Amino acid sequence: MSSFSTRALTLLSSVFGACGLLLVGVAVSTDYWLLMEEGIVLQQNQTTEVKMALHSGLWRVCFVAGPEKGRCVASEYFIEPEIEITTENTANILKMVRTATPFPMVSLLFVFTAFVISNIGHIRPQRTILAFVSGIFFILSGLSLVVGLVLYISSINDEVMNRPREPEQFFHYHYGWSFAFAASSFLLKEGAGVMSVYLFMKRYAEEEMYRPHPALYRPRLSECSDYSGQYLHPDSWPPPQRGRSGSEVSSDISIQLNQTPLPPLPKSAP
Repeated sequence: MSSFSTRALTLLSSVFGACGLLLVGVAVSTDYWLLMEEGIVLQQNQTTEVKMALHSGLWRVCFVAGPEKGRCVASEYFIEPEIEITTENTANILKMVRTATPFPMVSLLFVFTAFVISNIGHIRPQRTILAFVSGIFFILSGLSLVVGLVLYISSINDEVMNRPREPEQFFHYHYGWSFAFAASSFLLKEGAGVMSVYLFMKRYAEEEMYRPHPALYRPRLSECSDYSGQYLHPDSWPPPQRGRSGSEVSSDISIQLNQTPLPPLPKSAP
């Protein structure tokens, strides 16, 4: 059962990480984060006439109605583009959303790093620490993305709240599928991060379970025999020779003298 849960966590973390990387990559590279439409209200028949409609992303603004219809302009971060926009508030919205651009880019970098480290950890599961590192990068990627999304929403709301209310004009906006992809990527990356950290905890617990106790490596030598460690720790065999005391040397000499036979006495001449 433990092996099955480990494999399930490995598979799910890989799938969640891959989907999170794919979604945030698509979101960053497309220009359907925000869709805006503005125009005038005709008082005769209470109908609306669209003066400008556009959809924008992090890098480009495309016009679908108005004098700039069919034109796509890159979002210049240092040089103002030469485009005709109906109201100043709409231009301010396009300027303010640029403050949120670095955070999705950092999130994309983090999730790519996490995905690579996670796959290396799956190929070499004995390197348990890689699962923990990839989980941290997944979580950091999700946090960076959610900070960018909050800044993106707050900058739009601030400009919409400051927009003058005029009965003869209308303004509508909503978030597109690129924004939805980014929000979905946040959930997937956080899920992948939590599962990677939990996978690290399970692998570490399994290593500790099957690791022999350190006491098994210690040779238990008795005080009365030098040969008791021969089979417990053969690498350290034979044991080092210990020095002999003076009493042991003198007793050996006395034993040798006692065991040596005396020479026969010479016979006297008759």
